[in-house]
Amino acid sequence: GWCPLSPAGAQTPQLLVEPPWRPAVLWDRVTLTCQGSGTAGASTWYKDGQRWGQQESDYFTVTESGTYQCKRPGSGLSPPVRVLIDRLVLQVSAQALLEGDTVTLRCRG
Repeated sequence: GWCPLSPAGAQTPQLLVEPPWRPAVLWDRVTLTCQGSGTAGASTWYKDGQRWGQQESDYFTVTESGTYQCKRPGSGLSPPVRVLIDRLVLQVSAQALLEGDTVTLRCRG
């Protein structure tokens, strides 16, 4: 047997979060950028699992809390990114972490 891959063996896009803290908090003026293979400037955006708005650029500034993903032509969905508007949020750097790394946490309110 064989396992189908994403279309044309495309890579899954990634969401870049700015500022680089997770979960992102809305009052930080969060910008999401969809990075990956495929046509530049043609990203499709999803909020809470549903296609969201008329965004077809590779980046935008978030104005609502929710869970966001992006898709580029010929690729699958990116991993989800949560953007919160809670009263108190514990954040960690959005960079990849390995066991044994020193971690800086931020308590935001």
